[in-house]
Amino acid sequence: MWNIFLSIRYFLAKRKEGIISFINFISVLGVALGVASLIIVLSVMNGFDREVKSKIIGTYAHLMILKDGNIIYPEVVSDTARTMPEVKSVAGFVSGQAILRKKDSVNGVLLKGIDAEKETEVTDVVSFIDSGAGRLEGDNIILGSELMKSMHISAGDTVELIVPHSIMDLERSKFKVAGSFTSGRYDYDSNIAIVSLATAQAFYRMKDAVTGMAVRLRDGEDAAAVKSKMQSLMGYPYIVKSWMDLDRNLVMALALEKKMMFIILGLIIIVACFNICSSLIMMVMEKTRDIGILKAIGANSWGVSSVFFLEGFFIGTLGVAAGVAGGIFIANRVNRILGFMKRVTGWDLFPHDVYYFSEIPVRVSSVDVCMIITFAMMLALAAGIYPAWKASRLDPVQAIRYE
Repeated sequence: MWNIFLSIRYFLAKRKEGIISFINFISVLGVALGVASLIIVLSVMNGFDREVKSKIIGTYAHLMILKDGNIIYPEVVSDTARTMPEVKSVAGFVSGQAILRKKDSVNGVLLKGIDAEKETEVTDVVSFIDSGAGRLEGDNIILGSELMKSMHISAGDTVELIVPHSIMDLERSKFKVAGSFTSGRYDYDSNIAIVSLATAQAFYRMKDAVTGMAVRLRDGEDAAAVKSKMQSLMGYPYIVKSWMDLDRNLVMALALEKKMMFIILGLIIIVACFNICSSLIMMVMEKTRDIGILKAIGANSWGVSSVFFLEGFFIGTLGVAAGVAGGIFIANRVNRILGFMKRVTGWDLFPHDVYYFSEIPVRVSSVDVCMIITFAMMLALAAGIYPAWKASRLDPVQAIRYE
């Protein structure tokens, strides 16, 4: 116990060399800043990750059952999928390429036909339509908000859809724009056109067939496992895809960005731990006489080394505690801070029209916080190893010879 008492005494006592105390303060501050930065950045990235995934799932559903040449008997496929206890609801849809034309403006679009009532059970597509799904019938069409901007289309305008079945066979039909679709995903909002399921089936000459079946699960986190089970159940020629398969590059990019930010911001903690190491080495030099006396009265090398090892532990613990408290406090108030900065400087650091969010999404993850604490404490403990070993190697005779 004497080593713990002595370590606390050294940690709290004023030093002869003021520079050592200053380095200790910088070390604690560095660890705190590094931990706080990691918590804030990862919390914001977790928030964006959650929002992006919810938008992907909202437009695609958890699982999709597809088949080359369309699904001719959708009721059979739906009944088969519903036999799985993990499945909550199933709805058919039609999807295909088309040409959208308004006067001299022409653009390729992804035309999607949905049953408004059933679609609400599997995706959030209907909630993204500003005018509601009540107008999604007959010759009405819903266009992506970015698509409407690029083609200068307004609600109430008449547009023409063209589908080439062959070189000499073009299916043409005029539609009235009943509203806009805004999911927050630019690639989707700039290409999507939505009509009723019956209209799309007639347009593509599919009769009662559908392009695929959208499936919502009771627990979206089980999508990968349920996908394999459903693929075995459906068999050939059906193909089951999860929402992660449909946007794999985006999902992988988000995961990679989070890892890289952890590594980059972790360097702040590493630099702070070098400061801990240097301050402990200077402390060992300052306390050479004390170390010699301790060894002369019977203290072993392990006891002496533990004093300085614990000193590094206390510095790291104080820095981590301050960083965790500050990081969580700021992360939960990011939007208030940005609002204050906007009022003071007039700069909008988070323009809503660019990100489609009313505020920065933040989600503080207890798993991430525990991982950051573990990482920071391991580095702080590692920083005390060399100074502790150096102190244990001092010869007591040489240490007190000139005292």
